Amino acid sequence: MALALLLPVPAASPPLRSRRTIRSIFANPARRAKRNLLELISDQDRGLRTQKDAAKRDAIVNAIESMASSAVTTGESLSGTWRLMWTTEKEQLFIIEKAGLFGTSAGDVLQVIDVEKRKLNNVITFPPHGVFFVRSDIDIASPQRVNFRFSSAVLRGRNWEIPLPPFGQGWFENVYLDDEIRVAKDIRGDYLIVDRAPYDWKE
Repeated sequence: MALALLLPVPAASPPLRSRRTIRSIFANPARRAKRNLLELISDQDRGLRTQKDAAKRDAIVNAIESMASSAVTTGESLSGTWRLMWTTEKEQLFIIEKAGLFGTSAGDVLQVIDVEKRKLNNVITFPPHGVFFVRSDIDIASPQRVNFRFSSAVLRGRNWEIPLPPFGQGWFENVYLDDEIRVAKDIRGDYLIVDRAPYDWKE
């Protein structure tokens, strides 16, 4: 009996659910980084507020860069209708902010990608009937990089359409891609965060 009292009592093991939670936290740094990024952009109005907040921009960019990996992000999972959540691209933000000067407002801003057909459409909608979109041809340059060349552009209303000439080429790299979001940076150093739209946009 005296010997038993002198023996150390083994520590109680944490419940199975707790152990799984702990493992999940440490085994999924990408999940934590994604959650942090989405929290950072949640009140940034697609990037409009970030333009006036250098510290916030730096925090978001640092969060994006921390998510970079060697994973393949240019496969078939890249295809789909992607909806803008946040960007640093000044042209897009200008249109979103100033659309009211033309008696309208910007709706969803989209990237529509078809890897198999090598096509990309950049789209800005102006509900209920307006849309501006730029068609591009794409080439898969690496596991993360996509080259693109603009081929045509269209400004369309309910009963009218104005074709515009193509302008430019470049590339973007997908820093992160999963079933819900995509994070990219481009040739000009701009950043883009998009989620999968709940619909497929068609011309």
